[in-house]
Amino acid sequence: MARTETQETKAVPPRMLPVGTLAMDIATGNAGVVMGHEGPDRVQLRPLSGGREWDAFKVRRLSAREELSARLAIQNHESRRGQVK
Repeated sequence: MARTETQETKAVPPRMLPVGTLAMDIATGNAGVVMGHEGPDRVQLRPLSGGREWDAFKVRRLSAREELSARLAIQNHESRRGQVK
């Protein structure tokens, strides 16, 4: 069964998100890439454009629309800096 956008945006246990997944820290509203797990209740996120990791306790997967928007923003940022491959 295909997931709907509302199903994808519910909070999930941090340990359920694999490394490399794009996720939203519900507490701060910041999106990031899952970089690792610290115990069963904490995940480490890194900003989509790079930078310092932070610990998040309540996270959700990005919706398909949010993920597309985030990836496009990263591509635009890199192209302005001349880093597109």
